[in-house]
Amino acid sequence: MINRELLHPESIVVIGGSNNVHKPGGAVVRNIKNGGYTGTLRVLNPKEDEVQGIKAFHDVKEIPPTELAILVVAAKFCPDYVEFLAAEKGVKAFIIISAGFGEETKAGAELEQRIIDTCERYGAALIGPNCIGLMNSWHHSVFTKPIPTLNPHGADFISGSGATAVFILESAVTKGLPFNTVWSIGNGKQIGIEDVLQYMDENFDAERDSKIKLLYIENVGNPDKLLFHASSLIRKGCRIAAIKAGSSESGSRAASSHTGAIASSDAAVEALFRKAGIVRCFSREELTTVGCIFKVLEDSATNTPHPSPNTHHPTPITHLNRFAIVTHAGGPGVMLTDALSKGGMSIPKIEGEAADELKAQLFPGSSVANPIDILATGTAEHLGIAIDYCEKRFNDIDAIFVIFGTPGLVQIYEAYDVLHKKIQECSKPIFPILPSIYTAGPEVAEFLQKGHVNFSDEVTLATALTQIIQTPAPAAPEIELFGVDVPRIRDIIGTIKESGYVSPDIVRQLFSCAGIPMVPEMVSDKKAVLTEFAQKVGYPVVAKVVGPVHKSDVGGVTLNIRTPEHLELEFDRMMKIEGAKAIMVQKMIKGTEVFIGAKYEQRFGHVVLCGLGGIFVEVLKDVKSGLAPLSYPEAYSMIRSLRGYKIIKGTRGQRGINEQKYAEIIVRLSTLLRFATEIKEMDINPLLADEKDVVAVDARILIEK
Repeated sequence: MINRELLHPESIVVIGGSNNVHKPGGAVVRNIKNGGYTGTLRVLNPKEDEVQGIKAFHDVKEIPPTELAILVVAAKFCPDYVEFLAAEKGVKAFIIISAGFGEETKAGAELEQRIIDTCERYGAALIGPNCIGLMNSWHHSVFTKPIPTLNPHGADFISGSGATAVFILESAVTKGLPFNTVWSIGNGKQIGIEDVLQYMDENFDAERDSKIKLLYIENVGNPDKLLFHASSLIRKGCRIAAIKAGSSESGSRAASSHTGAIASSDAAVEALFRKAGIVRCFSREELTTVGCIFKVLEDSATNTPHPSPNTHHPTPITHLNRFAIVTHAGGPGVMLTDALSKGGMSIPKIEGEAADELKAQLFPGSSVANPIDILATGTAEHLGIAIDYCEKRFNDIDAIFVIFGTPGLVQIYEAYDVLHKKIQECSKPIFPILPSIYTAGPEVAEFLQKGHVNFSDEVTLATALTQIIQTPAPAAPEIELFGVDVPRIRDIIGTIKESGYVSPDIVRQLFSCAGIPMVPEMVSDKKAVLTEFAQKVGYPVVAKVVGPVHKSDVGGVTLNIRTPEHLELEFDRMMKIEGAKAIMVQKMIKGTEVFIGAKYEQRFGHVVLCGLGGIFVEVLKDVKSGLAPLSYPEAYSMIRSLRGYKIIKGTRGQRGINEQKYAEIIVRLSTLLRFATEIKEMDINPLLADEKDVVAVDARILIEK
């Protein structure tokens, strides 16, 4: 529940405010005062008559009716304060800074629940407990520093951790990234990260609201809500990046299938973010760098002519692939070129008449091939000329990187002033890389004060840009039902009475309902039946033991059986393997081995994995994840994001596989899973694929009834 009293209170009371600004109660009062709050600020402190120039109330009963209360007192006192303030003083919003609640002990959790129950009863909003507070342009109700520059075009930042929020703000401020709001939700039992996104989505105003959202998430409490509102905001023109901490959970646990070993809760988060269109980050520096890239793209959009002056068209990141690098230092330009190329981006060679004209206006020895190296002696005027050519004359350039530092011999205010003007004028995004944050500290600071950001390291910038470009757009919410017999799938699942791995016959039936092709096969414990089948489909065939989970580990797979006699020998041998129930014989086919798996994650649903298959799938772990149900664009994005995609596409004279059919099987499988939540794990490893067909060869399905 987010209300006006939380966001724009006409009056605030700080319970536990003090004159000691080195403690949370005093720091909150200081930050609210220094933030220019224009409402009525009150303080409760039984031991002080005046707090930072404000008359202090000694007893909570003396406080006039107030809209927002900020509690900075011991946890044990908070429930009674909340009850009295809500019931007697009409308080409709609470920010509880105090710790010592459900994050620590069972008794603390009981105190927290009392507070939540009171807030629900009186219709009050609650931020916290165990947080640093809330900051917007109306009130700075936090106890920490730094206080970043706030403006409507800055980022909305939502964090599940107060201390981490401070560190992220530190990283952002040094880069010049401004903020619109900062939310520290603490324990988040009433208002969590998903609730803040819901409020921003449902109240979104394209003309006034920030279009940059940065998230630090420790726990995804409601994946469906996060997916719905994040993807909705992105479709409305917003850009969202997030860190999800705790990615190593269950990463190496023992499991009974390849998918179980690979798919952790982190794979579910990865799949959720990809489905929503959220750029995933793994460090504070990466998150704030991505935020700065978003800021550059938003600013460049305002320089592009639009049919209507009130229409905002954010620069599509997918349209940025060809970059010019303007530098006066060769090394950083080369490192940036390498990093961009590694990320799949292009640094096209610049040549021709316009290139010759540019070179003639620079010092002898300058290079314009790209990187455009204006030399260490290049002037501010040379910098401006090079940028102008990239903007107006070089049509195969989408965006410009400018690397400009100083050896410490001269001041470079003039160069940064030129860069400032060009950023304001150019329709192509300009990414300023100003590495001399020590030797040119004053110049960089002045540049940032003009509303710009700075990327002090070119490789960090290129890595973050790669992550953004590789993040797909939000997936369509529709389910692909064509060719999937949902009623029949439910009938088959209904016939299964016990938990465990289902028989090959059930696997084949389910795959048939979903339109997933399987290699011709026969399962039997009778030798004559299998030899007759092999004769019918034609040799060579493959024999596999049925019963043991990992057939290869127990010698339960034999390939390239070419005669009935060989098949009979393998039948006799395999039936002696411990746990053997029958033998499966399949027509032997050839092709590239690929893999599809799925695992059910609580709250998230089925995580679907794809990658190159075979016995190395667990070792190489070159897999991509998606959240069922999947669309065709999602499936193609998963396939094309694999490190081994060149093998799938075809390389070094080897033909690729039928990518369309591979994507189709992924989508059909995800639809099957959407209507069969009893399936907890599934492996199809391998599927054999060539340029014509993709056929499932071996599959296991684990059911929990």
